[in-house]
Amino acid sequence: MSKKNKNKDKSENDLAVAGMEAATEALRDLFEATPLQRNAYLSERFGADVYLKREDLTPVRSYKLRGAYNFFRKALARDPQARSFVCSSAGNHAQGFAFACRKFDVQGTIFMPVTTPQQKIDKTGIFGGDNVQIKLIGDFFDDSNAAAIAFARETGAMLAPPFDNADIIEGQASVAVEILAQAPGPVDLLILPVGGGGLASGARACFAARSPETEIYYAEPAGAPSLRRSLEAGRRVALEHIDGFVDGAAVACIGRSNFEQLKDIPLDHVLLLEEDQLCETMIDMLNLEGIVLEPAGALSVEALRRLPREKLAGRRVVCVTSGGNFDFERLPEVRERAMRAAGRKKYFIIRLPQRPGALHDFLELFGPEDDVARFEYLKKSARNFGSILLGVETRHAENFEALKSNMQEAGIRYQDITEDDLLANFVI
Repeated sequence: MSKKNKNKDKSENDLAVAGMEAATEALRDLFEATPLQRNAYLSERFGADVYLKREDLTPVRSYKLRGAYNFFRKALARDPQARSFVCSSAGNHAQGFAFACRKFDVQGTIFMPVTTPQQKIDKTGIFGGDNVQIKLIGDFFDDSNAAAIAFARETGAMLAPPFDNADIIEGQASVAVEILAQAPGPVDLLILPVGGGGLASGARACFAARSPETEIYYAEPAGAPSLRRSLEAGRRVALEHIDGFVDGAAVACIGRSNFEQLKDIPLDHVLLLEEDQLCETMIDMLNLEGIVLEPAGALSVEALRRLPREKLAGRRVVCVTSGGNFDFERLPEVRERAMRAAGRKKYFIIRLPQRPGALHDFLELFGPEDDVARFEYLKKSARNFGSILLGVETRHAENFEALKSNMQEAGIRYQDITEDDLLANFVI
């Protein structure tokens, strides 16, 4: 690259960062910079200097307010008469959008998937008040996104994309601007959650200009790996099916402008994280640290468990906890999935003799740390044997080897259905 081109690139980067810094300064009208907190528990556990960028502590409990506010700020500067806006969102962008609608006193229409947690729907309505109208469309974000685009085309409302927009990206990059200002020294490793790519592309651009030596990893849900699949293909790929559990990051196709900024990252820097294991981290952070994280908000923390220890040892690591909009009605599901992921809960279908004392004899096979969480006859008409759905929780995963061995020695036929998703989802 010629010296002239290098200077041009540097000038463009400086201009982009200046926009990010201006967006950050404008946000001070809404809230102070979210904390960058050293977490002693995670630091000790992983042998690193681990900091959490607490985006779960913004007024809408996610970083999405940043991009939405910046979008409105710049849109209304260009067209002060604009009064009708529309967006689509699985929850967090909707809340930021609603907050901004009330702040700027404009009208907004919000399209959300029918499957959006009720807590996020309710909070969106509270933040927006009379300035917003909520419409529930489709089962996934991409369904509601198509409806929002159609609405904008039909009514002339200004579309505020959740991630694929330069002003949105610039606003999300304020997270990185704050990190660099708050960190006690150089950031060795930055872990970013990835959904549509707004935060990831903005933060990457900021660090590339201001801290190029920082190594960045990207945490993506295994059930919606739009960035990973697009990198593998060398182009944007729309996934046919996604798992919507990580609703804040479950996107079928990463944004066009977002992928343009991320298309050259190393493939091994994108970590695919299993949804059940993510639940372990959510429960861990809640029980031990008192930090409420939604599934997408826990992605960067879960990534610590997936990185090699030598990648973390002795380094200053920043994890962006992107959101805390968790509906506690989902807690039993999260706990269930966490225990299964840890190997501490299993489900069996067993064949038990129908004779006096059979149940007593069977219970003698359990160890002192085993607990029967579910016991249900599936067929009561058999004369000699009954089929039973058995759910067992235990303190340590290795206890199941002893239980299985005891059942085998007792001649009890069983089938472990814990990993059989089709069967488990049907009977559990």
